[in-house]
Amino acid sequence: MKNITLIILFFFTTIIYSQNEKKELQAIRVNESPKIDGKLDDLVWQNANIARDFVMIRPGSGDAEPDNQKTEVKIIYDNTGIYIGASMFDPDPTHILQQLTERDDFGTTDFFGISINPNNDGQNEFEFFVTAAGTQMDAQVSPSNGEDFSWSEVWFSRISYDDKGWYVEMKIPYSALRFTNDKTQIWGVNLHRRIESKREQYTWNFVDKTKGNISQYAGVLTGISDITPPTRLSFSPFASFNVGNYDDVTDTNFAFGLDLKYGLTDNFTLIATLIPDFSQAGFDNITLNLGPFEQRFDEQRQFFIEGADLLNKGNLFFSRRIGNRPVGHSDTYDDLNTHEEVTENPTEVDVLNAIKVTGRTKKGLGIAVLNAITKETKATILDTLTGDARKIITEPLANYNVLVIDQEFNKNSSIGFVNTNVTRDGSFRDANVSSLVFNLANKENSYKISGDGSTSTVRENKENTTGFASSLRFSKTKGNVRFNLDHEFNDDKYNKNDLGFQRRNNFQYFSANVNYQIFEPTKHFNNFRVGLFAGYFRRFKPSVYTGNFINLYGFATTKKQNSFGGNIGSDIGDQKDYFEPRTEGRFWLENPKTNIRMWFSSDYRKKFAYDVAAGGSWYNGNDGYGYWWEFGPRYRVNDKLQFNYSIEMDKEFNDLGYVTTLDDGTIIFGKRDIKEIENSLSTKYSFNDRSSISLIARHYWSPVTYKEEYFELEDDGTLSDNNYSGDNDLNFNSWNLDLRYVWEFTRGSEVVALYRNSILNFGSDADLSYQDNIGNLFDQPLGQSFSIKIIYYLDYNQVKTWL
Repeated sequence: MKNITLIILFFFTTIIYSQNEKKELQAIRVNESPKIDGKLDDLVWQNANIARDFVMIRPGSGDAEPDNQKTEVKIIYDNTGIYIGASMFDPDPTHILQQLTERDDFGTTDFFGISINPNNDGQNEFEFFVTAAGTQMDAQVSPSNGEDFSWSEVWFSRISYDDKGWYVEMKIPYSALRFTNDKTQIWGVNLHRRIESKREQYTWNFVDKTKGNISQYAGVLTGISDITPPTRLSFSPFASFNVGNYDDVTDTNFAFGLDLKYGLTDNFTLIATLIPDFSQAGFDNITLNLGPFEQRFDEQRQFFIEGADLLNKGNLFFSRRIGNRPVGHSDTYDDLNTHEEVTENPTEVDVLNAIKVTGRTKKGLGIAVLNAITKETKATILDTLTGDARKIITEPLANYNVLVIDQEFNKNSSIGFVNTNVTRDGSFRDANVSSLVFNLANKENSYKISGDGSTSTVRENKENTTGFASSLRFSKTKGNVRFNLDHEFNDDKYNKNDLGFQRRNNFQYFSANVNYQIFEPTKHFNNFRVGLFAGYFRRFKPSVYTGNFINLYGFATTKKQNSFGGNIGSDIGDQKDYFEPRTEGRFWLENPKTNIRMWFSSDYRKKFAYDVAAGGSWYNGNDGYGYWWEFGPRYRVNDKLQFNYSIEMDKEFNDLGYVTTLDDGTIIFGKRDIKEIENSLSTKYSFNDRSSISLIARHYWSPVTYKEEYFELEDDGTLSDNNYSGDNDLNFNSWNLDLRYVWEFTRGSEVVALYRNSILNFGSDADLSYQDNIGNLFDQPLGQSFSIKIIYYLDYNQVKTWL
């Protein structure tokens, strides 16, 4: 512990930002704004200074842009926003790739972008990109979250072409940025150009990929003065209509609500959703879960996705907990009488409203607060003798809160505090988790130490349970050879699951990773990395060894833009699995397992491309083994239409796993064959950069066949024969189809129409062929819905001008 303290003190005392030579561009104030048409022929552009001499960032580093593909950028400003005019010269504009995509999807196309850092802190930026097809992308950048393309603002752009190349004209209103009310502004800025036909990318200011973050290498934008941060207030009222049908029961719903954004200060923004509507959120890719741990699904609701970089500090916040399964939900309830049955049992909780406040001061102090309130949820119990119904509360009125305070310094380090809290009405379970997090780098950005220390308190049945957790990582972050050393710890009472995601506790985990990578192309490769990753596991209480692993991996991209890679890994010796038996204190002595995986991805610039992967596994000590493969072709018919297809198959033979626990406490394992087949098809037709129609269809099938070989788990973790018998075969199907039309009729305003159907089916007929299973699947009740949602964006400053 003394050595760790000395290391941390060393980093605190030696952290100084490494200064790099920075380019400088002076913006020019104009009194008349240019017309945003992509033509750059307005008189206001004539006297603007030019940013030129771009250098390569990918695949090379620092190489000058080709003489026949130069880039020139001008920046001007007025009282309402900044304007960017970019000229991307090309000897043959007909060869410029320009696939039409939806917003925030780069696709296969050239693009131009600008990164703006109004605080010039080397860490936090706003990015705005425009593709050669006119599609917009925007992102918020932070060291902890990277590029967050869920962040969206309203800004304006147009493109044009001639025989010399292509051009972009952009207006970024000041309302889309966060800056202080200083008389003179000095902003960090970098400019980006992608030439997709050669898979090359260039930046205005040089970026040293061998160390630090890309945000640390911004140039400087000067000349901006006497601008005032506007009132950042916008409203997005919406109306939605939804009609659904399941098993011949039809339900309709009308909804009205409002999303709101308000700039509390120059740097802090409040975002609120009042009477939220998440009916058009994407579907989850559900799979059969035979393991002891909860499945994790990504967030699909835009409010919780957007601008979550600060909220993700410390890895304590998992937004899917808000509006998830009721805390008291059960398939059967303890107080049911013999003649009672559950007739209504909601599996989701309605969100009444949610707000969040995020921002960061010019001195690097970041603050984020999220608060959400969920509705009381009840199950309905029917007395089958009398016909009377009663209700029981499965989730009371509840408040979910996240608080993050994060101080950045020296343009490469930070320290912060994170707290999550769930308070439920009445005697239901409450929870609180707090964490101190840090990320410290030295002045050369060559070494970094990061970690956290957390405590959790859960109050249930009038008793408090407190747990502790920590993590620590030491990394070399510069040069071709890099490594990191990790330690992670959870005691047996640590629990963050009320507002976080945690599969297990009561463990100690030690790992090391060393790798070699290139930053300059070689004769055969544009990119190459090979590494070794190893780990060692112990249980915290009691302190016993549980397992290990070692894994060799590598990947590369060739000069022809084909990528390939693979890994081989294995456990060494038997592993003590304390989770598969589903009984506290019991463990299964699992034989060591070896895995191998290989993959190949062809050049996406071509109309036809594909991804292929395959692998296998086997146990040392029993007859279990398996193999899998996947194939994903994609075809770009033209710049407006593309098809993607994927098929995956995974087979496991003689797999050993938990089956059940008998009344006398005997834990039964069984031997089984598991098959998984997943088919996915997606296609999209883009009418233009603001309108598209897309189709996504997915079918997942997994039959599980038990071999009538059952075993009893002994106290020493071994398995012995048992005469248990039972029908445990499974047949699981998940089918989803989404047909979606999107029209952004003006920036920030859109119409979304969605048709959806789905089937989720559990059965026991695991011996069906694939064709027979498909036939049976569509005999099941089909859930269908159609919804249409209209969102209209209103900016306060624009409304004020109208009035």
